[in-house]
Order: sequence, then C-alpha cells, then structure tokens
Amino acid sequence: MAGIGFELRRLADSETYLGLLRAYTYAGVIGSGPWVLSILAILILGFMSLGIVIPPGLITQFQVSVTWLIALSLIYTGGLQLIFTRYVADRLFAQEPKRVIPNLIGMLFIALTPAFLLAVAASLWLLPGTSAAYRLLMILGGLLLCVIWVLTVLLSGLKQYGAVLTLYALGYGSAVASGLWLRPWGLEGLLAGFVLGQIVLAVGMFALIWREYPPTRFVEFDFFVPGRLHGWLFFAGLFFNLGVWIDKLMFWLWPGTGSTVIGTLHASVIYDTPVFLAYFTIIPGMAVFLLRMEVDFVYAYDRYYNAVRDGGALSAIRDHRARMVIAAREGLFGILKVQGMTLLFLIVFGGHALHLLGISPLFEPLLILDSLGVMLQLLVMAGLNILFYLDRTRDAALIALLMFASNALFTLISLLLGPYFYGYGFAAAMLLTALVALTLTDRTLERLDYETFMLR
Repeated sequence: MAGIGFELRRLADSETYLGLLRAYTYAGVIGSGPWVLSILAILILGFMSLGIVIPPGLITQFQVSVTWLIALSLIYTGGLQLIFTRYVADRLFAQEPKRVIPNLIGMLFIALTPAFLLAVAASLWLLPGTSAAYRLLMILGGLLLCVIWVLTVLLSGLKQYGAVLTLYALGYGSAVASGLWLRPWGLEGLLAGFVLGQIVLAVGMFALIWREYPPTRFVEFDFFVPGRLHGWLFFAGLFFNLGVWIDKLMFWLWPGTGSTVIGTLHASVIYDTPVFLAYFTIIPGMAVFLLRMEVDFVYAYDRYYNAVRDGGALSAIRDHRARMVIAAREGLFGILKVQGMTLLFLIVFGGHALHLLGISPLFEPLLILDSLGVMLQLLVMAGLNILFYLDRTRDAALIALLMFASNALFTLISLLLGPYFYGYGFAAAMLLTALVALTLTDRTLERLDYETFMLR
C-alpha cells in the first residue's frame, strides 16, 4: 500500500536538486491528505469572500459548519479506514486486485446507510433555525467526506503521484471556484461550492482507483467475512481520530471558551485559529514521514519477511532486521529535525508571521504550544505505522486509546486551570503518547526475531 511513496522516492533519488525538491513538495501535499487541504480551501474561500458575503458572520458559519463535518466524518470512518486498508493489502498480496472495487462498494453501502440516518437526525435536531437547503447540503457534505476519507487510503497504493496531485488541485480548485461563484447566495452558496468540489474529488478518486483495480463484479461483501475484520484495527482508527479531535471538541463545547455559531454548532475563538495554523506546520514532517517511514522502512521490512518466508540465512535475517531498525530511527530523527526547525522558526518569527496574516500576536504562545503538540502527534503516527506493519494491532489500539484518554484528561485540567494553561493539555498528551509509542515500538523491533520464529 506504499506504492505512491516508492514512486516519489525514485524522483527524490534522481540526483538533481529539482527532483529532490519536487519529491518532498509532492510528498508533503499528498501526505497531508484531504483534511488539511479542506481546511486550507475553506480558509481561502472565506478570505476571498470578505466584503462580498454580507454579513461577515455567514463566512464564520460556513467555516465552522465544514470543520464540524470534517471532524465528525473522520471520527465515524476512522476505524473503517484502517480495517479496509488491511483488507485491500491482503487482497493485493494474494494477487486478487479484482476484489478491491466490489468490496469498496459493498463497504461504502453498509457504512453510509447508518451515516445517512445519523446525518438526517442530526440535521433535524442539532441545526434549529437553519434553512432546508443548508441542512440538505450538510447531509450531502458529510456523506461525501466519509467517502473521500475511505478512498484516500486506497490512493496511497497507486503509483501515479502526478494524477493524484492533479486530482487534488482539480477537486479543491473546484471547491474554491464554485464557492466564489455561488457566494452571492450567502451561507448556502459557500457550502454548495464546497460540496461541488467534494463531488469532483470523490468522482476523480473513484475513477483513478477503478482504473488501477478493474473489477469483474459490481459489489461484494467478502470484506465482512469473519476473520477478515480486524477488531483491534477498528478501535485503533476510532480512538486515534477521537484523540486528534477531542481537545478541539472540548474547547468548542466548554462554556468559557466556546460559543454557538449556527444551530447548536460551537467554535472557540481562543483555540481554533492557533491549532489549525499549527496543523499546516505538519506538511514538511509529513513529507519526511511519507518518504522515510512509508518507503525506507517498508523496503527493509519487505526484505526481512521475504528472507523469513524463503528460508534465508540467519545472518541475512538479522542484517535485514538491523536495517529495518536503522530505517525506523532515521525516519524518526528526520521528522524531529524537520519539525524542530519549523518549531524554531515559529519561536523566532511566529509573531511576525501572525502579523502578516492579520492575526493577533496574542495567539503566538498557543500557536507554538500547538505546533509542538502536532510535531509529537506525528511521532505517534510514525510509531503506530511501524506497529501496523508488524501486525501489533492490539498495541496500536492501546496507544490510540492512551492518546484519546490523555488528551481528554489533560485538556480538561488545562480548561479548569484557566487561559494561561490552554494548549498544555494537548502538548502533554502527545508527549506522553509519543514516549509510550516509541518505547513500545523499540521493544517490538528488539524482540522481532524471537517473536517472528517462536510466537507466530
């Protein structure tokens, strides 16, 4: 499933500075994924609508509406993304690519049916005082995002990074262009533009995947056969996404930090701006993550297990394990170096950057704290990635649970302590989870030979 990473690595190894720059730029955009790009699109659309959409509060309502859609759809599909990724990886390993599309359609049918019912109920009970058009667009937008998150994991297995980048540009370009075209219709126009962009993105994703894995049947439910549903993976995906969003949800709903924006949807003026800006700083680290953790580690991983399956010499197996450990450590150090430089830049120039963006410099301390938390979250992702490859799904699920529980607890403590402690809860939770994840990953790699031969 790391096909696109291998293609980008070949570009990086082209022995030209331009090739290296292109590889890391492409990897940063692709690795960041649609949810970071979605946030960027709604920010651009909101900025370009100032003075045209009247009153300006409608722009805030649009941005908050889409942010809630992103959060809830990611939480809802978090577990499905991981277990379906595992299913597809198993089918490709078994030389059965024709089963990918039929089971994708079957899985989406089963997943979207309750999602539709939940979305309708939520639009009726949680969005009082809003128009029927707004509610319909919220339902459609939520369902489209659920589809896009699932399709995104399949794009990582493709080797057509150019097509994926073009698709992202077309999808999010369409969202911005449609929103600008429809903005005279206010909130509903902005939301309709975003939904149109997601339709373009979803259709394009499905076309790319269909071309890569041409099916012989339309729909199958082989995905739900007992033994192919990995429960620990489901919980790992669910708790990870809850862990990512729980601090935001708590700041939105806490009486002292959140306020109602539209219907019953809340936002936090204090917390939202710095935390979402912090997530844009993850882009350089995601490039390193994709090119190092998803390529160098996987290459060493494949050589190790090929040697095990083919009866290789013990010395060769140990050498491949050592190379796997080196690849993991170099990947982690690479993430630390890149994100550390980004954090240092914010410490030195963060205030000036906020001033250029027209944002109050009072957000600077919280921006730095949130950027530190995001850097640590990326280390958690790297540790989880290694555990997933080594099939330690129970350990990964427990780490994701720790991330969720600690973020909820520490964020609650920071809220109780007051404004001077905002952001410390998120950063402390990510630090604790990163330490546990990396310690467990290190021990797993040290015991890999023993567990591979004696416990498997």
